[in-house]
Amino acid sequence: MSQVFVQLQEPPKRRHAREFALWDLGFRPFYLLAAALALLSLPLWVLQFSGVIKQAGLKGASWHAHEMVFGYALAIIIGFLFTAGRNWSGRPTPTGRPLMALAGLWVLARVLVLSPWLWASLLVNLAVPCWAAWGLWRALRAGGNRRNYFFVGLLLLMGLATAALHAAQLGLLSASPRLQALGLPMALDLVLFMIVVMAGRVVPMFSNNGVPGMAAEKNAKLERVCLGSVIALLLVDASGVQGYALLLVLLLALLSHSWRFVLWQPWRTLGNPLVWVLHAAYFWLLLHLGLRVAAALQWLPASLATHALTVGVIGLITLGMITRTALGHTGRPLKAGAAERYAYLAILMAAVFRVLPPLLQPTLLLPAVWASAACWMLAFALYLWRYGPMLCRPRVDGLPG
Repeated sequence: MSQVFVQLQEPPKRRHAREFALWDLGFRPFYLLAAALALLSLPLWVLQFSGVIKQAGLKGASWHAHEMVFGYALAIIIGFLFTAGRNWSGRPTPTGRPLMALAGLWVLARVLVLSPWLWASLLVNLAVPCWAAWGLWRALRAGGNRRNYFFVGLLLLMGLATAALHAAQLGLLSASPRLQALGLPMALDLVLFMIVVMAGRVVPMFSNNGVPGMAAEKNAKLERVCLGSVIALLLVDASGVQGYALLLVLLLALLSHSWRFVLWQPWRTLGNPLVWVLHAAYFWLLLHLGLRVAAALQWLPASLATHALTVGVIGLITLGMITRTALGHTGRPLKAGAAERYAYLAILMAAVFRVLPPLLQPTLLLPAVWASAACWMLAFALYLWRYGPMLCRPRVDGLPG
């Protein structure tokens, strides 16, 4: 596992130099597309919300939420799993024309959610995670890697969640208000579960490898409680349970993940940006759970907890991973430069602006949203400037991937 995100386990056979390598491995097109969507979607959301884009099937905040989860986050998940999946299984995941076709389908899905053709949008947005699940499953099955089969199931559940959101927009779930509101919370819990799984696998390892004298620990029983608490949260949210049952699950999750975080010794990582960004994301996970507890007690609006998750947790950990894995899988040293450091700080400030001012003073919501959006866009502009050429060119060491 120590090489999963650094270098694929392949024979050191060099290939003929080529100028264009975008379709050589899943992380290349999907990281690039995700970053482009992250940069462009916020101003597009404002245009849609203000009425400039008039024929949108998913309007205003619904479109924005859909694209951040089923567009941005799903693209990074697909790119990550196709890349890691090849190493897990020792078998190829989609590359070349199949990868190009899946990326094209993802782009088509982004266009269709801005159209009045909701049925077409439903089918195409459902097809993207299902096709990705098929590509991952073929590699894992061929390599006998049953340990990671559950990622295939998670991708299929993401498809179910986007289908539920579209079905609600089409009025197909009007008889059940609970099902009508299920799609987005279900997807967020699924993404949270994937983050918790992968963080447990890589954050201690990256910390110990990247910080001299680091001794991040893992406790097997605690790991099961952490994963189980997020599964329980997903089930509680899906069933619509409120009150003490929800509060108990949230408190269990908050306590177990706080203990996990302390065992990772985050205070020792500040000298390595590629490591501290992952710990910062996990700290926002604790803030998210704490804000959800406050929302369950009706002390705060639930939207603050949601944005702590989407901007703080998902934003920070995905940016941290798409920089680190892009460096490793293009044969470059695992070292953050100025672009990475400023991008990490920009995302961190985007999370702070989106959550803290409205928490302290609700009337500051609008300027806080604009400040957060500006920081978010800056982070991904820096990523595209630094990593766009890198993702399109062959590995500097001449190896495949």
